[in-house]
Amino acid sequence: MDEPNRSFTSLWPGVALFDLDGTLVDSAPDLAAAINDMLTALGRPAAGQEKVRQWVGNGAQVLVRRALTGRTDWENAEPIDESLFRDASEQFYQSYEALNGSCSTVFDGVEPCLEWLHEHGCRMAVVTNKPERFVRPLLECMGLEHWFEMIIGGDTLPVKKPDAEPLLLAMRTLEGNPGTTVMIGDSAADATAARNAGLPAVLVRYGYNYGPSVDELGAEMVVDSLTELL
Repeated sequence: MDEPNRSFTSLWPGVALFDLDGTLVDSAPDLAAAINDMLTALGRPAAGQEKVRQWVGNGAQVLVRRALTGRTDWENAEPIDESLFRDASEQFYQSYEALNGSCSTVFDGVEPCLEWLHEHGCRMAVVTNKPERFVRPLLECMGLEHWFEMIIGGDTLPVKKPDAEPLLLAMRTLEGNPGTTVMIGDSAADATAARNAGLPAVLVRYGYNYGPSVDELGAEMVVDSLTELL
């Protein structure tokens, strides 16, 4: 039998940066429930999980704006009243804090990948656009927190993905460099952030990307499971 093609070796990567929602964890059920609570509180019809899956990936504020407009391209919709946006955001955060992790699951292939990387000396961080206050509780609920030395949320810095700085900060903190570091995610934001940081990107097909297929985003590799990398 032919040997499998291995993308990760015992020497590389030295640092792996992971997106969270849609890459490590299927959190859409909890996010959808919180969005539906928010919409119902505003007297609007619930959106449903399939729509919310198309809205996830650019942070909570964009998720709320997409839910209020009912559009992924919320920037092209009628402007949202800012007082409505603040009320909606407060309701969403309150609901999501109560629901965070309750119906989420770890994607197949994630834990074998994290275990293999850890055993081979790779240092790992989560770099997500989810507000930082929700990240560690979700990782703890999923039993994944012990793999990661660092967490960067969407509000940890003044900028978030697709800006390069969250990736560069994690890379520097974990003593990596562009030759030893990889970004693993599920969306255009992850691919663009990696490109802006000068890092290779691996994208998964099972995540929450909207718009063009992840196969068209210019990543160095696209996989159906993270076990394909081992």
